[in-house]
Amino acid sequence: MNTYTPRTAEMHFVLSHVLNAPAQLQNLPAFAEVDAELMQQVLEEAGKFVSEVIAPLNRDGDEIGAQWKDGAVTMPPGFKAAYQAFWQAGWPALASSPEDGGQGLPAVLEVMLYEMLSAANHGWTMAPGILHGAYECVKHHGSEELKALYLHKLATGEWLSTMCLTEPHAGSDLGLARTKAVPMPDGRYAVSGTKIFISSGDHDLTDNIVHLVLARLPDAPPGPKGLSLFLVPKWYPDGTRSRVHCDRIEEKMGLHGSPTCVMRFDEAVSHIVGEPGKGLNAMFIMMNAARLHVALQGIGLLDAAWQKADAYAQERRQMRAPGRGKSSAEADVIAEHPAIRRILDTQRAWVDAGRVLAYRTAIELDHIKYSPNTDTQAAAQRWCALVTPVMKSIFTHQAFHGGSDCLQVFGGHGYVREWGVEQIVRDARVAMIYEGTNEIQAIDLLVRKVLPDGGAGIHALLDSLQSSAPAAIKRQQRLRAVTLQIAQAAPRDAALAYRVADDYLRAVGLVLMEWAWDSIQAQLTEDMNDIKPRWHAPAAALQHWVLPEFDMRCAIIDAQCQAV
Repeated sequence: MNTYTPRTAEMHFVLSHVLNAPAQLQNLPAFAEVDAELMQQVLEEAGKFVSEVIAPLNRDGDEIGAQWKDGAVTMPPGFKAAYQAFWQAGWPALASSPEDGGQGLPAVLEVMLYEMLSAANHGWTMAPGILHGAYECVKHHGSEELKALYLHKLATGEWLSTMCLTEPHAGSDLGLARTKAVPMPDGRYAVSGTKIFISSGDHDLTDNIVHLVLARLPDAPPGPKGLSLFLVPKWYPDGTRSRVHCDRIEEKMGLHGSPTCVMRFDEAVSHIVGEPGKGLNAMFIMMNAARLHVALQGIGLLDAAWQKADAYAQERRQMRAPGRGKSSAEADVIAEHPAIRRILDTQRAWVDAGRVLAYRTAIELDHIKYSPNTDTQAAAQRWCALVTPVMKSIFTHQAFHGGSDCLQVFGGHGYVREWGVEQIVRDARVAMIYEGTNEIQAIDLLVRKVLPDGGAGIHALLDSLQSSAPAAIKRQQRLRAVTLQIAQAAPRDAALAYRVADDYLRAVGLVLMEWAWDSIQAQLTEDMNDIKPRWHAPAAALQHWVLPEFDMRCAIIDAQCQAV
């Protein structure tokens, strides 16, 4: 019960039937040769690797954890060998360009891989989790010299990377960062400062680590516009060690298999990435990729918690279930009890909707990169900009709270380490915080993306959500009205949008989930009677236990708007 098994058939159903991904992607010249059979083969092989190589390391990762001694980090047993097998098998390179050593496959396959990895072993997955974002950052903003030195290594995963943003006094407000970069006579820069909460800042998984660091030039203005981005490797091409030090690793609630490092840069020689003063522009490539991956962590961890709870509920017998009669003195398995069924079916409703939304987002990313149609690109940009913060927030929230509900299924057994579900609850908690807290995601959605255009973007997004269900249409109409209500009231109270941002994001998320489930049910045709029962219970749970929250959120927003 401590293992995780990827359910690749269900994932492929969402990919190929619900989203029609193979046909969509084959319309893009870059993927003309990528058909459904190839995508299913990649998915199944990924599932085998994850279940056989990565999942068995999860418990040692938690109990032994990453170890720091004399400035160096040693990863838990088996982690290094697993990572070497991972990159040598080509898994980090799935969506990287062939010209850089990648396989040139659709981004959605990478997304599905990382969902499985996060579910199987969140701590291990933190190391390669931002790798593709670092690759894209260097590819689009690095000089030819930097690309020649680092791009192939990042594309293939032979070297890993970090994203060094946070400082002891500067978390979400990156404009407060004080790390300095002083120009050197040879055109390079000496970086000095301390960064905290750096995932995989040091480890023994790879021969080198590429640090991407936000820092401030001597003549830079204050605030975020004064930040530039710099690349500092652990080891330089001539074999010398950089002046980058891991001063300690944090003792954390969870994610013990992932070293969260305090990194000190002591006049470390670096190269600038992109233009001076535009570091955040370059770093946002990594941050946006990371936010999608964090949403996938939520989906994967919730699925892992559900798998454990469901397996336990199918075996554990307690009392007679209500409505089951008294024909036998034998107690029922607790999966027959309505309270337990509510928990299990609700989590599955979230996981299934999450897959639809996350996989579609990955498909839209490829439309942005490869579609020759500007209207298609614009619609894809709008989808990713509006949906990514929603997914990051609602699915990480559900991973923790829904994971806690799954722990409840075990009763007292869930609270002890033996069953493994308590680890998921601990590991999942941080996903609500990093890569922009969930509160920041809500502000990003409402204040930065919805209100500036008067709601035009969100209205266009809703126009694209085709649905024939009267209840879904009614909720979409109410969301439009709520958006207009906030837009009209916000000028009278500068704090209003910030107060209701979380409620608004939740309302948008519920509308998106309903659309996702409408899309699933539309594909359950008469010739699929053998799989229909699998989807009935979570579809009902969505209606009974999830969507009623929408009216509550709208009522909160209405009350706040009426009060200004």
